[in-house]
Amino acid sequence: MKKDSFLKGTLIASIAIIITKILGVLYVIPFYKIIGEEGGVLYSYAYNIYNLFLNISTAGIPVAISMIISEYIALNMLDAKEKTFRLSKKIIITLSLIAFLVLFIFSEKFALFLVSGIDGATNIKDISLAIKAISLSLIIAPFLSVLRGYLQGHKFISPGSTSQVWEQLVRIVIVLLGSYISIKVLNLSVSIGVAVALTGAFFGGIAAFIYLKTKIKKNKKYFETSKKKDNIENKEIIKKIFLYCIPLIIISITNDLYTIIDLKLIIKGLYMIGFSPEDAELISSIVCTWGPKICMIISAISIGLTTSLIPHIIEKYTKKDYKGSNEMFNQAISTMLVTSLPMAVGLMILSHEIYYIFYGQSAYGGNILVVSVILSLFIGTQTVMDTALQGFKKFKLVITSTTIGLVTNAILDIPLILLLNKLNLTPYYGTMIATIIGASVSITIILIYLKKKFKFKYFDILSNISKTAIPLLAMALVVFLINYILPETTSKILLLLEVLSLGIIGAIIYLVLLYKNNGLNQTFGKEQIDSILKKLRIKRN
Repeated sequence: MKKDSFLKGTLIASIAIIITKILGVLYVIPFYKIIGEEGGVLYSYAYNIYNLFLNISTAGIPVAISMIISEYIALNMLDAKEKTFRLSKKIIITLSLIAFLVLFIFSEKFALFLVSGIDGATNIKDISLAIKAISLSLIIAPFLSVLRGYLQGHKFISPGSTSQVWEQLVRIVIVLLGSYISIKVLNLSVSIGVAVALTGAFFGGIAAFIYLKTKIKKNKKYFETSKKKDNIENKEIIKKIFLYCIPLIIISITNDLYTIIDLKLIIKGLYMIGFSPEDAELISSIVCTWGPKICMIISAISIGLTTSLIPHIIEKYTKKDYKGSNEMFNQAISTMLVTSLPMAVGLMILSHEIYYIFYGQSAYGGNILVVSVILSLFIGTQTVMDTALQGFKKFKLVITSTTIGLVTNAILDIPLILLLNKLNLTPYYGTMIATIIGASVSITIILIYLKKKFKFKYFDILSNISKTAIPLLAMALVVFLINYILPETTSKILLLLEVLSLGIIGAIIYLVLLYKNNGLNQTFGKEQIDSILKKLRIKRN
């Protein structure tokens, strides 16, 4: 194993996460065909509730462990960082068991919360069964997060990223085989098929855990220890773990509450204006689960950035290098946006075709996907900013900004649905617009604070983004025109080939023009681009 620089770590993490997300996106094509819209609604309910509890028990752990270990390594306190690792494993046993038991025991209560007051909604017993099935993964996921945090703290980004690929592969095998055998071979109910599929998260977690344990065991020499005992007590380390974890858990819970609030209020709002329970639930599942799944590739960039950003930004902040912190912050935001924007534009132009490829014909899917793409850019930007603030140990600000954004979203959800309906506009856009406004409020608060507190400047971000204007416009025009003149087809294979071809054409146009106007060098650095060109055996002009 080798330690990874910020950009290399970002690249490795992003590639692994993109592979993971591509797998996560592609498997839903056969999976959705197996479980249908009814199963899709059920899956959406269970998975979004599970994500909340997963983040309660794991969200703060990898980041907190990474932060503490990075800090102790920078201070050459090797005994303390190993002690941190041992103590974190003990703490996680308690957290994981509590999260599992609460979700399992009170599954019906959570199901009732989601569909209460909606006549004709999905059966509570079915939702409860699905929640119980996925709760099993809470037994293994927290331990996995500790190992990833330990590796990230040592700047080993590759193993943790690779483990995510293994986790996803095993999960997908269980999801597809389990649901297919249950529903198509054994003729069991859709609810049982979905429940079996949801256990895939548990088995995927076990596979990733075994991989990381083996990796660490074979590379013990890279994890330096010291016979010198650091003058730091267990009590102090535990206090620090919770001091770092609790704010991060609160932040993650708040982010999950965005989805759960939307999941609940979309159904309520649409039911109020005359939508049937079936359509309201279907739209809610598309907005909160199936649309975002297609947008996963865009969110992968921000996740890759946050994985690599933590240890490096802490190192600079610990040394009070605020100028370097500002540069890294700008580079992280720029990298995320410069790489995400072309994918977002392509998804928006081809939204109806792409949604049809994944889920079949839908009266709502393509339209929702357009707005989901825009929303994913805002959420991705906020995620990177929140991670940077965590590196600066400004937990209170992250909690405050995120909470204000969440409250803004919750307040505007139903009013915007009612307003758009009154204006004869698409009403379900109201919830998504509320979330965009909420995220924008959080981002604005963060930018203003950093400017006042650390004198941060954002000219580099604006300069890098401005470089994408012409490449994006050219790419969009070419992709739109080609797509417009192509004959319509209902064949998913032909549509997939068309989308892939247009994606490649669009990417080439964007990258070539961005390279020509020096946008690639400006964002990623001349040395990195030269290195990539050299490996691709492309001569630099």
